[in-house]
Amino acid sequence: MKKLTPLQNGLMMAGGMLVVIGAALYMLLPVVAFVAFAVGAVTFSYMQLLQSYDGRSFVIRRLRRQQLMGAVAILVAACLMAMQTFRLGIAMRNEWVVALTIGCVLELYTAFRLPAELEKEGRG
Repeated sequence: MKKLTPLQNGLMMAGGMLVVIGAALYMLLPVVAFVAFAVGAVTFSYMQLLQSYDGRSFVIRRLRRQQLMGAVAILVAACLMAMQTFRLGIAMRNEWVVALTIGCVLELYTAFRLPAELEKEGRG
C-alpha cells in the first residue's frame, strides 16, 4: 500500500476531524457545520484516493474498494447535508445521516482489516 507523506497524513486526520465536528455541530449551527463537514469530507476522501495498492492480493483489493466506497458515501452525505441545509432538491430530512453511517461503517471495518491483511501479506 502506498504510504502518505506526513503532510498528507496530517491533512487526512484534519479532514476526518472536520467531518466529526461538522456532524456534531449540525443541530446548533447548520451552515457552519455544513462547511466544516464538506471541507473535511473532500479532504479526507482525496487523501484516501491518493493511497493506492498495486499488489495482487484479492482480499486487500476488495478492502481497498470498500474503503473508497466509504469515502464516496461520506461525500454523498455532504451533498445530502447541503440539500437539507439550503432546502435544495429532494433531501429535506436527515438522509445525510444514513449515508454518513454507511460510510463510517465501511471506513471503520477497513481501518481494522486492511492493516492486518497488509501485515499478513508482508509475512507471506
